[in-house]
Amino acid sequence: MPRLALKPAELQVPLVWDVVGLLAGVDEAGRGPLAGPVVAAAVILDERHPIKGLADSKKLSAAQRERLYDEIRAKALCCSVAQSSVAEIDHLNILQATLLAMRRAVEGLRLKPAKVLVDGNRLPTLDVLAEAIVKGDDKVPCISAASILAKVTRDRMLVELDRLHPAYGFAAHKGYGTTAHLKALQTLGALPEHRRSFAPVAAAIAQQAQQCRP
Repeated sequence: MPRLALKPAELQVPLVWDVVGLLAGVDEAGRGPLAGPVVAAAVILDERHPIKGLADSKKLSAAQRERLYDEIRAKALCCSVAQSSVAEIDHLNILQATLLAMRRAVEGLRLKPAKVLVDGNRLPTLDVLAEAIVKGDDKVPCISAASILAKVTRDRMLVELDRLHPAYGFAAHKGYGTTAHLKALQTLGALPEHRRSFAPVAAAIAQQAQQCRP
């Protein structure tokens, strides 16, 4: 079986991978927000159908992410998107819930990778070879692709949540703790979609409980 051709200089990573088989990139979106799930994606790109413009999703505009999302879906050998719910985040903590979502994403791939490259410095529990790469979403194309899929998927979820609860402004802040979001929390209270284990949400709930006391 021929070896997978990898060119470290092109990936801008000072590492050499020598594996036979497919590489999957994994990244997440939504560790920091006060509301909504954390979403992870796993992507195996097709070298025969390269995608131009892949980068860390945070460095791309919303329009660029949407365009690349469609192209990744069309050209990748396979991809998988998974999540951990707000209940799982509150029960496990955000780190463990993130790793769980990553594991689910990898397990959801139609093709089994020979190696998994994960953005960051922590690895989920997997039954395949894996490596954590700090800032991998800006260095390794398959991780960049996973970053984009996770970000677009989660943003769409929060836009839908905004339709249900427009007073909270989810379409604008995507669940992050902006001034407007914190004000809505204090005024309107927490929704089931809010992460009660996060300090600003817990504080808002405690404040409302105090106000309701006779």
